[in-house]
Amino acid sequence: MPPPVSIIIVSWNALPLLQRCLPSVVATRYEPLEIILADNASTDGSAAWVHRTFPSVKIVRHPENWAFCRGNNAALPHASGEYVVLLNNDVEVPPDWLAPLVAAMEADPSVGAAQPKLLQYDRRDHFEYAGGAGGYLDRFGYPFTRGRVFFSLEKDEGQYDDERDVFWATGAALLLRRRALDAVGLLDERFFMHMEEIDLCWRLWRQGWRVRIVPRSVVYHIGGGSLPRSDTRKAYYNFRNNLLLLYKNLPPRAWRRIFPRRALLDALAAARALLAGRPAEAAAIARAYRDAHRMKDAYRDARPERCRTGPYYRGSIVLDYFLRGRRRFRDLPPACFFHPDEAAPPLRPPPAPHEG
Repeated sequence: MPPPVSIIIVSWNALPLLQRCLPSVVATRYEPLEIILADNASTDGSAAWVHRTFPSVKIVRHPENWAFCRGNNAALPHASGEYVVLLNNDVEVPPDWLAPLVAAMEADPSVGAAQPKLLQYDRRDHFEYAGGAGGYLDRFGYPFTRGRVFFSLEKDEGQYDDERDVFWATGAALLLRRRALDAVGLLDERFFMHMEEIDLCWRLWRQGWRVRIVPRSVVYHIGGGSLPRSDTRKAYYNFRNNLLLLYKNLPPRAWRRIFPRRALLDALAAARALLAGRPAEAAAIARAYRDAHRMKDAYRDARPERCRTGPYYRGSIVLDYFLRGRRRFRDLPPACFFHPDEAAPPLRPPPAPHEG
């Protein structure tokens, strides 16, 4: 008998999205399957609609809007599955999307997390921003995916259909082994939203688990359901949480080596926003640095002395994209990718997330 799976969908005042996407989740061909709606105190009647329309869906009602991290964490004790899927409320799934993910996890007990290939809901032959075909970090901690580098989204032509280890898997559709999650801990609620899944995947790698992309499974993501790209809070959380991600997971020596160059690149990003007539975005980056500095003491005692990491990019994705014109993942030089299972890194590797 297949292992039981629980799907958790956090939602807040998103009735139109639930009406569009939840029917496809309920139609998933997999047993035994449990679907949980974690309702963040919605006032639009969405929980009542789900209860009437899909009585098999378990509803967990939170007393207030706990956003993505706490909303998922508070729902997890209600999940009975051996595997747990964190699924955004704006993701449509085909009937057979779940079985390949579970099969990949069952085939290798060292895999702690896996994601499907994410394509756009409205343009289904193009990769979606949030996860593409699996995520990486560059040497300075900037995230990107196979199929999406910054704002360049590739057409899906099967170029990334190989199943492989990746640094991080998207929180939009993330299958987690419950045993691995119990070992490394839940989502970091101090992140509130954005980058929390990268932090979780890094913690999995640090404790010996692996993270995979399983392109045989495909889902379709609307995107922008929590914060639209134009909202300066998105820039704030992305910059703040990325700094916390690095400070938390890097050994102190590597952090001291990387941070000055990272700060310079972020200063250039703020200057670029100002020149483009987006002063609010530049101010959001400045606030992100201020608040990350204030928050970092909470992680000081738990920082690793040495750090294992997943596959990462030794180069700078910022310089590659903006100076060298490398707009696609496949344009990046293969020799610049490091996998922890390689026999040995270069004799003098550049500063990177695995250093210690």
